[in-house]
Amino acid sequence: MHATRGIRIEWPTLLLIVSCYSCWWLVVSFSDWIALLWLFLPLILALQSSLQHEALHNHPTNWRWLNEALVFLPVGVFLPYERFRDTHLIHHQDENLTDPYDDPESHYFDSQQWQAMPTALRDIYNFNNSLLGRILIGPAVSLWLFYKNDVRSVVSGEWNVIRAYLMHLSGLVPMLWWLSEVAQVSLWLYILCAYAGLSVLKIRTFLEHRAHFSVAARTVVVEDRGLLAFLFLNNNLHAVHHQHPGVAWYRLPALYRECREQFLADNQNYRYSNYRQVFNEYFLQAKEPVSHPYMPAIPDVLPQNNSSEVIG
Repeated sequence: MHATRGIRIEWPTLLLIVSCYSCWWLVVSFSDWIALLWLFLPLILALQSSLQHEALHNHPTNWRWLNEALVFLPVGVFLPYERFRDTHLIHHQDENLTDPYDDPESHYFDSQQWQAMPTALRDIYNFNNSLLGRILIGPAVSLWLFYKNDVRSVVSGEWNVIRAYLMHLSGLVPMLWWLSEVAQVSLWLYILCAYAGLSVLKIRTFLEHRAHFSVAARTVVVEDRGLLAFLFLNNNLHAVHHQHPGVAWYRLPALYRECREQFLADNQNYRYSNYRQVFNEYFLQAKEPVSHPYMPAIPDVLPQNNSSEVIG
């Protein structure tokens, strides 16, 4: 990081943004090579989402408008950046983590709402609580709940939500036109790749939080150092990110190494060695129940955004 005349520029992040969009352009420009599109595009879109996450936490500069302009192009298709930013910053109120009512990224329901669900719907949510289910149907479930909440907001005239979708469409429509008419990319194939990108991100968000009485013990550390950790920009060290949300992605590993014992004491050793361990333990079985184990039912109160986490 360098500061010149009061301007903070984090060059690793800036260079990664340029590289990410360059790779995206190269892949879609050679869309005749279908295998290339299937193999690399979901990974590039997952990385771009992680870069959007950096931008909403005020990286790579101290100018918010510039950070957001750098990740404005909605290559991931589904989620308006401003909605991602606004709901994610609410999620960072750690005292509410996993709360079905106040955490927009919670995957829990309160017990009363859960018991009232039709059996078929409960089966869907139970499958969604396994890692396989989260990868296959997790994006669809989250998008459905996210859009349902946002439609209510649009109908009720919440201008910040309306504006977020207008901004999103202003970038999405010309981008899809260019992909279809100039790059000659099949839009159905592109949208499937975008869905696959969300599935990659679901591997990270699957267990990054758990229900626990201790706030600090609700957030995980996955000590992975491979491709997934890179695509997630080290947010597998999620407890470190939640305690230090202003620290850039490339500084998180060093911070974790320096204070590892303290982070693990704080989160009561909610830790996994790598994502292989996560796959081995939870690929076909749920990590936790869908019903929040510690939250009492609150009659006549509906969650605002329950389980609507899309990219975390």
